[in-house]
Amino acid sequence: MTTSHPPAFTLTVEVQPAALVIRVAGDLDHETCDELMRTVDQYLLAPQDPGRRFRELRVDFAALGSIDSMGLSTLLMIRRRTDAAGLSLYLDQRPRGMDRLLEITGTLEHLTALREESDGERSPGAG
Repeated sequence: MTTSHPPAFTLTVEVQPAALVIRVAGDLDHETCDELMRTVDQYLLAPQDPGRRFRELRVDFAALGSIDSMGLSTLLMIRRRTDAAGLSLYLDQRPRGMDRLLEITGTLEHLTALREESDGERSPGAG
């Protein structure tokens, strides 16, 4: 009997002039979601150079294996953090299975909705 092992979980961070890009590879689940949250917090909560402030957080899921309820909970927490920081959140390259989970749980629109600006305007938010 052979057992299959889940793909290794990795995060790759790319700091762009106005965006932080985090690429997720492997399964985002109860064992790995804390690592994603720590990575987001590390960059969003750290003091930023005033001349180089992030305007958006892009999380790329092109290499996502699977996502469970803890992974979903982490995405909701990330949305709260980006809203509080005044950043737009983009969930890029979502696999169909991830979109299906977001649809079933009623969170797709919330996680991909435009972010409200403090003056009532809507800012390009998520994709």
